[in-house]
Amino acid sequence: MSLQSARQLVLGFHPALPVVVEESAARLSSDGGLLVIREFDARRDFTARFAAALEDVRDPTFTWHRMVSLVRQRVYGLLADYEDQNDHTELRHDPVFQLLCDRLPGDAALASQPTLSRFENAVTIADLKRLREFLLDEFLDSFDSPPVRITLDLDAFDDETHGQQQLTMFHGFYEQYQYLPIAITCAETDAVVLVGLRHGTCAAFLGADDDLRLITTRIRERWPDVEIGVRADSGFGVPVMYDVCEELGLTYTFGFSMNARLQRKTQPLLDQAVQQYEATQQKQRLFDLFEYQADSWPQSRTVIVKCEAHAAGTNRRAIVTNRSGATVLPQGTYDEYVQRGESENRNKELKNGLHADRLSDHRFVANFFRLFLHTAALNLLVQLRRATTQSPTPVELGVVDPVPAAALSERSKKRFCNRRRQRDPLGEGQPCTWRSRLIKVAVEVVFSTRRVLVKLASSWPHARDLFRLGHQVALGGSG
Repeated sequence: MSLQSARQLVLGFHPALPVVVEESAARLSSDGGLLVIREFDARRDFTARFAAALEDVRDPTFTWHRMVSLVRQRVYGLLADYEDQNDHTELRHDPVFQLLCDRLPGDAALASQPTLSRFENAVTIADLKRLREFLLDEFLDSFDSPPVRITLDLDAFDDETHGQQQLTMFHGFYEQYQYLPIAITCAETDAVVLVGLRHGTCAAFLGADDDLRLITTRIRERWPDVEIGVRADSGFGVPVMYDVCEELGLTYTFGFSMNARLQRKTQPLLDQAVQQYEATQQKQRLFDLFEYQADSWPQSRTVIVKCEAHAAGTNRRAIVTNRSGATVLPQGTYDEYVQRGESENRNKELKNGLHADRLSDHRFVANFFRLFLHTAALNLLVQLRRATTQSPTPVELGVVDPVPAAALSERSKKRFCNRRRQRDPLGEGQPCTWRSRLIKVAVEVVFSTRRVLVKLASSWPHARDLFRLGHQVALGGSG
């Protein structure tokens, strides 16, 4: 029997026949690739353990949707580019989303927007604390063997608001009403170790000292001898952050704002860089290291200043550090600090790729919970990337430098990274890359008493990626 669609669109561009667009009566979905991610999730119990951190105070007699099902709707919706609860008005009937939430196609619909809204607003501060512990446990369990060093990158990012959210405030620098979340990421694993939601006009470092105490305590409970390094920009370069790092025995490198005193002290070095550039027409990077004590510091600390001169002008930057090798290799110490820019990619993925800028609930605690949902989506993707990435050596990709990838020259490293992305675009792919090459594929879901058959679009050009990842996940993530 043919079912006539209620909606129909007739297009006249084809020279032979009219093109009629209508809704299909078959069980179709546009997000078939999520099933591979769900399999990966199931093997790690990721969303199940996330949901277990939430206390369910609902009356079981009137409960139709399990907590884990609500979590999966939101987390998988974010991965597939559905950032709003309203999107689930239709997605609750989607056969793939039903499979993701342990239902069969044709079963009762998933949670609606009002149910998801009540779910988010029911979260308590105690729930948030348990979710914080969940993130830390996930981070510690992500290491296959005890690490020698862990590098923590601290960063704040602006999160514009558009309504009457609690504690949203106007920030003069960003010229918008906003929150100012903090994210602490690990350079070795790319995981978000901890996130915090703060009011819109707070200082960048607000609460970061307490976060470091918590993370350091948890790390050293498991690995007492691991070296922990901390990096952050000048927004965190304040005495309270130096003090907590020194109290906890952490190595640190913080950006430091150039003041008039430092500018006078380093002017000869900048003049030298300009002279060398004018003589050679080649970019110049000169470094100086000295002990420096600001008026608010109880003792002097090591400061490294970089002075650049190039075709676009000059650039002068400073860092404060207690790294032991700084006096021997000040340029190496500065260049290692610059690598903290990679943590900004995690913020970019969190804020833009996974829509952490959609904290649109009224209650501050509900928006804090939303930030955890977005972070869970990112960490699930990060874990999948690490488990399935194909990591060829520089020599395999035609880069002839006989050194590890991390020690390549700047030009060789760029060539290596470009070729690695071409070989395995999903290995370091942003969320949008995963959507276009894995998640967003039309499928038909056919259900019988024997099995659930998912039929891919036969002309989809990225089917090879889906089957490769599916087999790797089935084999435990081996590359």
